[in-house]
Amino acid sequence: MRSILISAAMQAGFWTMFSVVSAGLLPAEVVRITVSQEGHADFQWLQEAIDHAPASGGAIIFVAPGVYHEKIHVNKPGIVLVGTGKRPQDTVITWGDSALNTGSTFKSGTVSVVGDGFEAENLSIVNTWWRDHTGAKDPSQAVALLLESDRAVLDHVRIISGQDTLYANSSRCRGTLDAPCRADRQFFNDCYVEGNVDYIFGDANAVFDHCEFHSRPGSEVMITAQSRHSLLEDSGYYMLNCRITGPDEGNKIVFGRPWRDYSTVLFYKTEIDQTLDAEGWSEWGGRLKTSDYREYKSYGPGVNGTHRIVQTPPLSAADERRLNPSRLLAGEDHWDPKSALFALHRLKQ
Repeated sequence: MRSILISAAMQAGFWTMFSVVSAGLLPAEVVRITVSQEGHADFQWLQEAIDHAPASGGAIIFVAPGVYHEKIHVNKPGIVLVGTGKRPQDTVITWGDSALNTGSTFKSGTVSVVGDGFEAENLSIVNTWWRDHTGAKDPSQAVALLLESDRAVLDHVRIISGQDTLYANSSRCRGTLDAPCRADRQFFNDCYVEGNVDYIFGDANAVFDHCEFHSRPGSEVMITAQSRHSLLEDSGYYMLNCRITGPDEGNKIVFGRPWRDYSTVLFYKTEIDQTLDAEGWSEWGGRLKTSDYREYKSYGPGVNGTHRIVQTPPLSAADERRLNPSRLLAGEDHWDPKSALFALHRLKQ
């Protein structure tokens, strides 16, 4: 392994800024690691690079274009993955597990992250189960990305599977709560998520900004299955300026259904190309009455009327000003995901 340490001069510049906006998870000297299947790099496999990162975290891993057939586990803080190709499609991490062959949805992930401060840019994470298993008994939960990470940033990342594609979840607010609990914060910028049943699920406090949700065929397609389980938990999914795409094949396609009692999801200024079911949302165990589902300023050919199964309260000017990543995810430590995103972009310079 030939790790390259950032010079003192660079530390005084943007690396110091990067450390701050990434929640202080990067040490003063940041380890840079390269991965390529073509050689001339520190490692040939991504998991090797992660395993050799410092135990305390704080490693920038540059991943060369290629298809990496690996099942990845990230259990260290401050791990940053950067695909070095021209497009996210050039660097692909792929595996093909499901709940059927592993015994659990939560063991099926192609990439599983349990370290805070995880960041990824310009790559694809794919679970191939739905592509490789087309029999009548084969459909199953098949996670592409399992993400339990606070202050996580994903930029220009493609996340692809069928059922349960993205587990955007929090590790903090478990069991019965007797005090307010801040859920893990996650920021998805200009990402692409593809699936069918409950394909974004979990109880993170997550913002999706200018993302595309691509619904693949299924008898009933639910984009979200958010799982806020207590009013003391501040979790929710906020889809801002996003787009819904996919084939129109007579399927019932809805924004989501409530996995837990206080499921919280908001769609704001959504361009709906794929035809949405007129009800907009689906019931699950009678939980619609306690869930907080909102839709504002949708547009496009697939909006399909205004007769929704839930009533959205009016959007005040003050509420609308709050609909930006920095306000929604700030928390008590005033984390700014936009600054973290800027620092992530600087990595490639």
